[in-house]
Amino acid sequence: MSLAITYARAQVGIDAPLVSVETHVANGLPAFALVGLPEAAVRESRERVRAALLTSGYEMPPRRITVNLAPADLPKEGGRFDLPMALGLLAATGQIPPDSLDGYEFLGELALSGELRPVPGVLPAALRAREAGRTLILPRANLNEAARVSGAPILGAGHLREVVAHLLGVEPLRPAEGVAGAASPPLPDLRDVRGQHRAKRALEIAAAGQHNLLMIGPPGAGKSMLAQRLAGILPAMGEQEALESAAIWSVSSQGFNDANWGMRPIRGPHHTASGVALIGGGSSPRPGEISLAHHGVLFLDELPEFDKRALEVLREPMETGRIVISRAARQVEFPAAFQLIAAMNPSPRGDDSDPEAGRRYRARLSGPLLDRIDIQLEVPAVAKEHLRLDAAPEGEPSEVVRQRVEQARALQMARAGVPNARLGAAELARHARLGAGEMALLEQAMDRLGLSVRGRDKVLRLARTIADLAGSEAIRAEHLAEAIGYRDLARYGFS
Repeated sequence: MSLAITYARAQVGIDAPLVSVETHVANGLPAFALVGLPEAAVRESRERVRAALLTSGYEMPPRRITVNLAPADLPKEGGRFDLPMALGLLAATGQIPPDSLDGYEFLGELALSGELRPVPGVLPAALRAREAGRTLILPRANLNEAARVSGAPILGAGHLREVVAHLLGVEPLRPAEGVAGAASPPLPDLRDVRGQHRAKRALEIAAAGQHNLLMIGPPGAGKSMLAQRLAGILPAMGEQEALESAAIWSVSSQGFNDANWGMRPIRGPHHTASGVALIGGGSSPRPGEISLAHHGVLFLDELPEFDKRALEVLREPMETGRIVISRAARQVEFPAAFQLIAAMNPSPRGDDSDPEAGRRYRARLSGPLLDRIDIQLEVPAVAKEHLRLDAAPEGEPSEVVRQRVEQARALQMARAGVPNARLGAAELARHARLGAGEMALLEQAMDRLGLSVRGRDKVLRLARTIADLAGSEAIRAEHLAEAIGYRDLARYGFS
């Protein structure tokens, strides 16, 4: 047979669209034509495939070879198509039966020796292969990552000859087995923070409802220390959340790390990070920090020191939980349901000694950005009694706080399917109803603080979380009053 078809998966954002690798061998002058919008690394596959076949003991016929990667308008990149191209050539030249390729998808880069090298983005490919009902054969080095997709038939191989032996029924490849979860490393404990009881309470509320949090206070007040302890009180990831997060890491430049499976990502970019570094981009778009923090935390320390334009690009994904990156040739969407935790000093010097300099410093943050931050909290300097080196830890350990957080989050997921910070307008109206007294208190706060409609809704979502932590079905006046208190930074010029 002179025509053979194998199946592979491309990489577009975190999606893995199907690619049909059509291989045709005909009489004529020896040539190897590769069509279907391949970029440079894919065009170079011709030489890798040729050398891998010859060194593995197979024939490379001196005939006219045409390989089409369909659909033709989908950009193809990387070495992921080497293995399906090599197998297509073997089938088209009769070295393996063409029907042996039925029911399979293939991914893998070939070394000149025929060994299989790992490729990025196999987790989304495994998800789509499972949906299509095909078995995915890929490099053995990618096996642990793909095996995270439960119920997906996955096979790993180390060499082209192993794949051929499996297709011929000579030596079947063993299917991937379930991978055990990695043990979580010890995390910093909330008890290490001395004093700052109101800040600890705000951190608990933020963790329970996935609320954004801004801490403002002098240097040494413990803002970064508090942020570092958020990871220890966040609720555990569900399987779907873990898969979504891992899929982003799988297609990123940093790659999937099996040791981080099931752990909420905590990203802390430096304040010199550009807008592209935060939201993602490039000629071949890759996820940025906000997507790498999907279902986790984006910690921005020294918030006003970030470029203002870089901060402004956060506004839309903070609302929608996704980012769309448009380029001339394509448009890619990445999920970005991150929780923003930010910290800042009240002025460049860190104190209130120059009110005008402090005002200009804080003016680097726009009103619309601040309006999207649920909790705006003043963190005062540490009291003298807490500065003693022999002072004992105080307050509850992270494990106790985490139990309350998980109970509150479970209530939210059972009630609306999302954390309170992600409640839409209709769900908020249904689940955050107020009595007459509470409504009057909210209206009074809106007048005094000058809250926008978005700010009002942030207060309601916050009050709903506080009520959930208290185990209350209704939002009471004390819950609402506490929520309003987390929006009052009038002395810093915020509202």
